[in-house]
Amino acid sequence: MARPAINTVFVGSSRKDEFNTTVPSAMSAAFLSDFIHKLEGFGYTSNILGLNKDQFAGVLVTDVLNVSTTGVTSFYDGTHVLTGRALNDDVIDAELTLIFGGPTGTSNPGLTSDHVNGNDKPFLTSFPYEAEPH
Repeated sequence: MARPAINTVFVGSSRKDEFNTTVPSAMSAAFLSDFIHKLEGFGYTSNILGLNKDQFAGVLVTDVLNVSTTGVTSFYDGTHVLTGRALNDDVIDAELTLIFGGPTGTSNPGLTSDHVNGNDKPFLTSFPYEAEPH
């Protein structure tokens, strides 16, 4: 689950296992039309990346986590998009903004945040970086 909530939102319950076992290179052929139809159902037109529904569905359908080995690691920070995922990245807010925020990212403000703005415990500054367990 490289991109949290994407499978949850875009893949119907009868196809979840199929999606989870499909190799990334085959995801577009198997699921692209489902993703496009879901975006249409949301009233999606474009997003702050300038992607139309077909282009954005093409980005979302392949559930892999891209990684930049030479630049900034970020799910979305306003400049860097899907170049990885840092622990502090608010992935769900980024996904909601890309789906519902429209061309400026400010459309539908009630749908662009889950209002969870941080981890409940601070991340560590050295390996393994994850927060201490409760």
